[in-house]
Amino acid sequence: MNRRLFSLLALASLLLPGCSGYQLGGTKPQRLSHITKLHIPTFENDTLEPRLAVMVTNAVIKQIQAGGAYEIVNADEADAVLKGRIDMIDRSQWRSVRTNTLRTRELLVRLRTGYKIIDGSGSTVHNGRVNSESYVVLASNFQVSERQALSEAAERMAVTLVNEISDGW
Repeated sequence: MNRRLFSLLALASLLLPGCSGYQLGGTKPQRLSHITKLHIPTFENDTLEPRLAVMVTNAVIKQIQAGGAYEIVNADEADAVLKGRIDMIDRSQWRSVRTNTLRTRELLVRLRTGYKIIDGSGSTVHNGRVNSESYVVLASNFQVSERQALSEAAERMAVTLVNEISDGW
């Protein structure tokens, strides 16, 4: 009797809707719901950091592809264009060497980026500003450490930007 009751309960639990409100894919903001294909040109770089625009653009493209809310296409196939501008990089000392406060041990890198989505008619559908930061322990090669911090800040910025344009709740 117990075995029959257990199998009946198992069958009943399969018939009940366990995830009745869940849907696959992203829930885009209402103003972006008609956009499925995006073109992303290289971000403009208002800083003096070389090759930063390509690093940030690639990070945004990777995050959009990972999220799956939009398809990345050429300009002639796109429903809208995502244009971005890197406004500012700020580097500051986060932690110093214990015995010498003028010598940096950890570096804080802040990245500020603005973006806008322009639809096929040329009107701005959405715009925003994203700030991100990254901390890095300085190695013997300062340039490599700083580049790693910039890369991580770009990835964090891309995650925030893509969440803003992909998640509508």
